[in-house]
Amino acid sequence: MNMNLNDALRAIAAALQTPVVVILLLLIAVTIVMLGTLIAEIFTERIHMKAKLPELLNELQKKERPLDEIISESELLRRQKKALLTICAQKELTPLKREALASELLEREKAHYDLRVKITDLVMKLGPMFGLLGTLIPLGPGIIALGRGDTYTLSTSLLTAFDTTIAGLIAAAVCTVISVIRKRWYARYMGSLEAVTECLLEAMDNEAT
Repeated sequence: MNMNLNDALRAIAAALQTPVVVILLLLIAVTIVMLGTLIAEIFTERIHMKAKLPELLNELQKKERPLDEIISESELLRRQKKALLTICAQKELTPLKREALASELLEREKAHYDLRVKITDLVMKLGPMFGLLGTLIPLGPGIIALGRGDTYTLSTSLLTAFDTTIAGLIAAAVCTVISVIRKRWYARYMGSLEAVTECLLEAMDNEAT
């Protein structure tokens, strides 16, 4: 009975080896894509984000120019400008409805940034788990091969174990760095967007009165 159970567990473990390796390769691919998007984000967004928040808020408060013109010519991110211009276009709404629209747009922006961070957070957690699975699964056949004196099968099993461990740890390490960087960036983005949104709503309310 015990032998049958052991054989069943060994068969399950052997069947999982290929899916584990495939998942690790997918995690590595996702890590490369996320690293590429981070680098692209640096050159397409971060390098162009030069908006000075105090000056922008003062300009919105003074209202020496149309509000939508101030937002359009600011050095905010494209996504931030799009959300703020959407609010500017709703001049016919009541202040309460504009505030509800602004809250929805802020939640949408937060969800957009959270999704990016969640992807790397997921890889960060799954990488070591599947790396450990990829390490332990080949050790069974390797130990059996060692008992039989089959050094070739043993060395192949150990090589697979080391490779999967390295792949999982690399994916987790890189995604950890990406998550830390993006969380800091996105917290600043959302803080700036919320501040400008509040000032914009106040300026629009003053215009309506």
